[in-house]
Formats: sequence, C-alpha cells, structure tokens
Amino acid sequence: MPMNVAIITLFPEMFAAITQYGITSRALKDGLVNLHCFNPRDYTTDKHQTVDDRPYGGGPGMVMKVEPLKKALDAALNWHVQVVTDKNSEPPTVIYMSPQGKVLRHSDVDATTVQRSMIIIAGRYEGIDQRFIDNYIDEQWSIGDFVLSGGELPCMVMLDAMIRKLPGAMGASESHEQDSFENGLLDCPHYTRPVSLVGLECIEPAIQQNNQKCDVPSVLLSGNHSAIAQWRREQSLLATANARPDLLDGATLSKNDQKVLAKK
Repeated sequence: MPMNVAIITLFPEMFAAITQYGITSRALKDGLVNLHCFNPRDYTTDKHQTVDDRPYGGGPGMVMKVEPLKKALDAALNWHVQVVTDKNSEPPTVIYMSPQGKVLRHSDVDATTVQRSMIIIAGRYEGIDQRFIDNYIDEQWSIGDFVLSGGELPCMVMLDAMIRKLPGAMGASESHEQDSFENGLLDCPHYTRPVSLVGLECIEPAIQQNNQKCDVPSVLLSGNHSAIAQWRREQSLLATANARPDLLDGATLSKNDQKVLAKK
C-alpha cells in the first residue's frame, strides 16, 4: 500500500521541492506515495479569503482560524477515503508541525513511516487556534528547538526523511541502511574518484605545509571487504565520539569498539 499524505498549507506551491525533485519526486511518480495539498483559503466564504484573526487577550501576530482549517481537514479526510485501497485500514493520523511538538528523531521517523496514512498541518503566523489542536490533532512534531516562519519546511523535512525509507524509493535498497543514526552512530567518511587530489587545499595542515597530494585511504582501495568494514566502523565510532558523544550512551558497543574509543 502506498503512503498517503494530505498536507494542509497556505503555500502549497512550496511543496514543489518534494513533488518535483530527487528521490521524493521519483517515489511519487512510481506510486509509492500519494500526496495532495489543501489550502484553507479555498474553504473560506469572504471575498478576502480570511484564514486568520487577532488573538483574544491581545498581543502581536495573528492566529489561524478554526473554520477554514476544519473544512480543509474534512476535505483531506474525504481524499483519504478515495485514495486508500484498504477500506479496513486505520484513519489517517493528523499531525501538526509546531515548535511545541516533540523533537523528531530517527526512531520517530521509522515509527511514523509505518503509519502510511497521515494529514499534516503546516501552521503560520502565531500558530493555530488551540481549540482546533485540542479537538483534531493526534500528534505534534518539531524539527528542533527554534522557530520558523511556518510549518511547511518542517513538513518537507519530515516527509523527505520518511519517503526515502520506503522500499523501492532509493536506487540501492541498502543506501539508507548505512546512513547516520541507522546503527545509533554517525556515518563514516566517504570518498570517490579521483584517488589523488593535486593542487587543492587539504584539511590536514601537515599535508598543506608539505604541498603533498591528498589520497583516498588505502584500505578503501584494497578490495578487502572485511578490512573496509572494520575501517568504516572505526571511523563511524570516532566521528560520533567527536561530534555527538551523547549517541554513544545508547549504542551497543563491542569490545573492539571500546578499544577504538579508548585510543581516541
């Protein structure tokens, strides 16, 4: 069954980044994902297509109104009924992208991807009327402890993270399995042709001073898959220890892993 995603947004044109480019675009074309945007402005009744109003109690900014959002949500629910082939499936999860939401992590992406049917609300302005959240939102998600101008970018971030994990979405099925966080650690370094770089600045100061060429680590050219796997594991451990040592607390480490980190 494909993933079915309805997005409620005031700026549906922004989602061209998902629908027209890269892995996500191919996933849509291949039928792995059904995606449709619903604009609350299309469900207003006044000539100005008003979707927001001043907050009760005063204060800066505007708040998104309940009625246009509810009508857009109803349209999104009807769309799901039409596109979902399994009529016994669970109703879609209604998600609100919000700074007040739980910060999205790798394990959350895996869990959300399994749901397959969802409606994502991309808020704007100061947010949306709390009564809509209380009555219609199942989950709230954030992509970090900071505030953006709207929920569209966080929505696209979450969708990209989920879609690339769908079977068949990536050219090589094992590609995402080697990503950072898949095994609880950061990814190892990667290299491609040419083997040697001449005339370019190298990261290591000693190489710069000696004006030597930058070479790909020889183990990657050895053809020894066991040695390559060991090198990649060691580099992954060292990268994690340097940049995200907090991840090591929850990682399963072998005795050899512990020796590698002890030498750091």
